[in-house]
Amino acid sequence: MARAKGNVIIDEFYCKGCELCVSVCPKDILALDETRLNISGYNPCMVTDMGECIACANCAKMCPEAAITVEKCN
Repeated sequence: MARAKGNVIIDEFYCKGCELCVSVCPKDILALDETRLNISGYNPCMVTDMGECIACANCAKMCPEAAITVEKCN
């Protein structure tokens, strides 16, 4: 497993499961969690392999709900 260059934080309360973040992730580490629903009834996004994150923040830029924050790791 690679050392993560970023830490993706998803505020599940605001996530509406639109999958825009999933579609723009160059490392394919985002997916909808089809086993859970958030308080609004949507399947929230989740990170499948944080170790592969390159901190590009494409996911955060695309999120129409501003539900994603990407922190760069040292």
